[in-house]
Amino acid sequence: MLLEYFQMIDKVESVDLGLGRLKATSVVPMESPVFEGHFPGMPLVPGVLLIETMAQASGMLLLAVKDFGAMPFLMSVDGAKMRTFVEPGAVLEIEAELEHDGSGFAVTKARITSGGKKVCDAQLKLRTMPFSEVPLAPIVRKRAEEIGLLTAMAAGA
Repeated sequence: MLLEYFQMIDKVESVDLGLGRLKATSVVPMESPVFEGHFPGMPLVPGVLLIETMAQASGMLLLAVKDFGAMPFLMSVDGAKMRTFVEPGAVLEIEAELEHDGSGFAVTKARITSGGKKVCDAQLKLRTMPFSEVPLAPIVRKRAEEIGLLTAMAAGA
């Protein structure tokens, strides 16, 4: 996890296209410029970055479901609940589950746990746009390969 670069997912552990589920992991770095201000002397991962982590897991799920045909963009976050603090060094387990996909929009339910304890959860709405309209396909595919999404898709097939 590189907080300052918004690279929130370290590894996609599994993808189940039939069930519309993705599991990923990430380790919070021990040091990051983010912690200098949040908070001095008591470093905590900002809740907004935990939401971003869930959004990225949901986005990776949608990339897999759509076989890299469309780019997902976060549009709204509903019912977000932060249940505990996340400190440097925490190992995060992230899950995303597809609830709806159609008409250029998707809805997922996502959650993060750490050490078996609930960290946060939310319902996320994402807009999906064909890569022909968004020139990000090579960058997104490279990142997906780096974190193991393509490997997880092949294993789940």
